Amino acid sequence: MKIAGFRKERPIGSQASGELLVEGARFNDEIHRLPTGGMTFIPKGVYRFRTHEEANRHQMDCLVEGMARIALERVNGGKE
Repeated sequence: MKIAGFRKERPIGSQASGELLVEGARFNDEIHRLPTGGMTFIPKGVYRFRTHEEANRHQMDCLVEGMARIALERVNGGKE
């Protein structure tokens, strides 16, 4: 078995702790840094595919389009 990390279980207490508040704020900041629809290049919405191949093709098309958009922005210095 491979262990990738560890987490200390915190006891549930009746008193608030400043340390736990800071830990919760850090967790919240990290959650907000997760990729969103704009960062993953896949537009928001509900997609229904008949096959896995069709879903993979859609994912690849969105990725290629997003990478091309980033490359164009870098070449043009952020101007389109």
